[in-house]
Amino acid sequence: MTEADLLARHKAVMPTWMGLLYEEPIEIVQGRDRRVTDGSGRTYLDFFAGVLTNAMGYDITEISDAVRKQLDTGILHTSTLYLIRSQVELAERIAKLSGIPDAKVFFTNSGSEANDTALMLATQYRRSNQVLALRNSYHGRSFATVAITGNRGWSASALSPVKVNYVHGGYRYRSPFRDLSDAAYIDACVADLVDVLETATAGDVACMIAEPVQGVGGFSLPPDGLFKAMKEVLDAYGVLFISDEVQTGWGRTGEHFWGIDAHGVTPDAMTFAKGLGNGLAVGGIVARGDLVDCFTANSFSTFGGNPVSMAGATAVIDYIADHDLQGNAAARGEQLLSGLRAAASPIVGEVRGKGLMIGVELVEPGGTEPSVRAAGRMLEETKRRGLLVGKGGLHGNVLRIAPPMTLTAEEAQEGLDILVDSLAATQAALS
Repeated sequence: MTEADLLARHKAVMPTWMGLLYEEPIEIVQGRDRRVTDGSGRTYLDFFAGVLTNAMGYDITEISDAVRKQLDTGILHTSTLYLIRSQVELAERIAKLSGIPDAKVFFTNSGSEANDTALMLATQYRRSNQVLALRNSYHGRSFATVAITGNRGWSASALSPVKVNYVHGGYRYRSPFRDLSDAAYIDACVADLVDVLETATAGDVACMIAEPVQGVGGFSLPPDGLFKAMKEVLDAYGVLFISDEVQTGWGRTGEHFWGIDAHGVTPDAMTFAKGLGNGLAVGGIVARGDLVDCFTANSFSTFGGNPVSMAGATAVIDYIADHDLQGNAAARGEQLLSGLRAAASPIVGEVRGKGLMIGVELVEPGGTEPSVRAAGRMLEETKRRGLLVGKGGLHGNVLRIAPPMTLTAEEAQEGLDILVDSLAATQAALS
């Protein structure tokens, strides 16, 4: 069966809103290290890693062995109604790594579910359904997380279990404050936060949730220190602060283990998922113990924290530490960022990011108008040359570059060369 046949079958039984990349979508059937092979036998260097999920890469022996060891016990699942040793041990490690005082952990199956749980805890704790989120944000596909997503392309429904107000800050390139200095930008965003609290809410807001680097929003990010300044305001109003670390956690930004650490502030809660499982379904929330314990009814997760995912996730954390992948993310990220910035092109409005979270905002030649056609063409040009990248952004015009954190210097240069060549080919095609 060809990939064209599979595509026809996909369209017949899968939702129309579940999009696929490329004019001729591919099936990935095999992976090793940082490379994947499609159904036709063609191999690619992967710079998107299953939307940052395969953070260690593919077929990593230490992780595979840990999963196989658990499978060999015959126990894939017991449920949280029973003690799960690996769940307790991993929770202890994450609580310590979080830096949150008296932290407790609850495991879920995904980032969407983790953020949904965080919202449920915050609104219960504060006895309010009012939530603040950032413009251009993305927090998941569940009912509540769609409601707080500040990106029109992913807001599937206007219906909502919460009342949300959006504040400035995450997406600087097209912000009305873009030309301000870092300090003035922070002051302007904080003033906007205060204004929203004073004019658009009833005062008793439950929480503000924010991504330190906006993932789906095109790896956009504010100046370091913004969220510390914002939390000072939130604390004054009694509002909880939740850092969405689904994409920024586990050292991917290079300079810190958690994205929020760049802002010099400890949140009340953090959510996580994606890279922790390296492909296994795992997510969760780590938060102040009194916040986690605020439920007065029973609750549990059927599959959250299952023994297989816990075994794999524990091996991932060990692998990150044993191979200094945070340091590698910093080094390889700087290699890619500097190379892309040096390759000046009239269709590149901005190159931004931290570590191995890099966004390339594409514009129409000679201006700042978002170029969706350039992004589409770049995906085809890079694929043709053997490189997989993603795209996103508020307007769908941003390349998302997020290789596995095990990326080597040679592979980074290989991918960079392909990106530069593809930019030139795209520019020529659009001229």
